[in-house]
Amino acid sequence: MTEQDILARIKDLVDQEHELRSKAVGKELDPEIERQRLADLEVMLDQCWDLLRQRRARIDQGVDPDEAQANSAKQVEGYLQ
Repeated sequence: MTEQDILARIKDLVDQEHELRSKAVGKELDPEIERQRLADLEVMLDQCWDLLRQRRARIDQGVDPDEAQANSAKQVEGYLQ
């Protein structure tokens, strides 16, 4: 997955998030479904951002960025802030 692919995926996920929030405001969506879907989107976004950071770090180190791999949701969500 290239950097452009990751950025396109991030944009798609953000668009989905905006659409979901819009439906929630318009009362077109059950609040519980909204919370679960938003949580899922947030995890996917975190994974994409993590992969993008890995690729950029590998470039900075002079290592092949294509060897970066997406980390599991559990690992990404377990990072300390």
